[in-house]
Amino acid sequence: MLNFLLVAVGGFFGAILRAFISKRLNHKNRFVHLGTFTVNMLGSFALGFLVNMHLHTNANLILSIGFLGAFTTFSTFKLESLTLVHTKQWKQFVLYTLLTYTVGLSIAFAGFWMAKLYLS
Repeated sequence: MLNFLLVAVGGFFGAILRAFISKRLNHKNRFVHLGTFTVNMLGSFALGFLVNMHLHTNANLILSIGFLGAFTTFSTFKLESLTLVHTKQWKQFVLYTLLTYTVGLSIAFAGFWMAKLYLS
């Protein structure tokens, strides 16, 4: 039962922070989905970092699974991508998709590497 509570508490705060950042950044720039992109990149870095920290199970449940699971948003990314396809914004779609995957993987690796440096 404690495991579910830890995930729920982390998820509560992760979702609130994601909503705040997305609301502040989405549709305010040329890059329409900047809020979603930002939270996904921050979450990728943080998860890469935390994975290499080898956290205690409870810390992993609240931070990695709960907080970052709710903070990042793969489903919103997919919906926004489909919207770009549906509205035939091909250039924006390709840019958004390529940046999300390439930068996301790169920044997750950077977080993993930074944790390794921190631990040494």
